[in-house]
Amino acid sequence: MAISLLASTASCGGSTAPRAADAAPTGRSVAAAASDPGVAPSGASGFPDGAAFEQGAPPPAAPAPRDALPSAPSADFERPAASQGAGRGEGAARRSPSREIAPEPIERPGLGTEWGETRVSRISTAPFVRADAERPFAAASLFYNDAEGARAMARASGFRRTSPQAFTLAGGAVEVGLRAGSGGFLSGFVAGETSHVVGEAGQRYSIVLRNLTPTRIECVVSVDGLDVMDGEPAAFGKRGYLVDPHGELEIDGFRQSMDTVAAFRFGSVRGSYANQKHGDARNVGVIGVALFHERGTTPWTLDELQRRREADPFPGQFATPPGR
Repeated sequence: MAISLLASTASCGGSTAPRAADAAPTGRSVAAAASDPGVAPSGASGFPDGAAFEQGAPPPAAPAPRDALPSAPSADFERPAASQGAGRGEGAARRSPSREIAPEPIERPGLGTEWGETRVSRISTAPFVRADAERPFAAASLFYNDAEGARAMARASGFRRTSPQAFTLAGGAVEVGLRAGSGGFLSGFVAGETSHVVGEAGQRYSIVLRNLTPTRIECVVSVDGLDVMDGEPAAFGKRGYLVDPHGELEIDGFRQSMDTVAAFRFGSVRGSYANQKHGDARNVGVIGVALFHERGTTPWTLDELQRRREADPFPGQFATPPGR
C-alpha cells in the first residue's frame, strides 16, 4: 500500500503518494493537501518532525556564470630574419597558426519553468490505495510555449484556437489548465491530439486539475519531465495528489516541504529548473498527468478493459445449441 498526501487550495483538495518502497510496514496507507497559497515568510522551515515522506524538491544549484565572450584572435606575425634576403620576400609577413575558438552554445528558444519564490501551500495526509500500483488508467500531456513558439508549432500542423480555459484530457476524466497569477486561465490551441498553452517569460502560473469522475483519483504530475513532489525525473511510481469526486486541485509549485512550494514561473530554457538542477532540458515545455483509480472504487480494471478491447465479434462460423 502506498503513502499519499492530500492537498487542498482554497476550494480544492488533493493528495500525494510515494513509491511502494516508502510504504509503511503495517500495510496501512496514508494520503495528502495544499491550502491558502501565498508568499511564505522568509526562513520557512523544511519538513516537520515525523513527516511521512522524504524531503521535497531541492532548489537548483547556483547557476554557473556564463563564459566570457572569447577574445578576438590575436594578429601574431613573424618578421622574416634579415638573413633570409629579398629572394624570400623581404619585409613580407607570415601569420602564425591561430588557435581554434569554440563557438558559444546556442540559446534554445521558447519557455521553460523556473524555480520561483517560496509560497505557502500546506498539505495533510489521507488514506489511498491504488487499484494498480504502477499502471495509471489514463495519462495525458499539456504543452506550453511563448507566443512565437506557439505560432511555430501551430504552423507545423492544423490547429484550433481556444479561449482561456482548462483542456479536457485523458478521455474526459479530467480537465487540466494553467492559471495565471492574476487568476484567469491562459489561452492556447489544440493541434491534432495535443493541447498547447501560451505563456510569457516571468509569468507565474499554477496547474489546475478538475476531476470529472464520480470517484476519488490520484494524480501524479510532472513539469518539464520532473515530478512536482521531489524535483526528480518523473515516473508512475511516484506519489500523487488526491482529487475528490468532481473536485478541483491547484498545484502552484515544486514542493519544498509540508508547508511550502517553489512557485512555477515561466522563463528561459537555460534558466529552467530542469536545466539548472539536472543539466537536462530535453523535456522542457510539457506538463504530464497520470491518473490512478482507488482500489475497490471501480470494476473496470486495466485487465478488464483489455479483455473488452480484444473481444472477437466472430469467434465461430455457426450457432450451436447451449451446452455444446
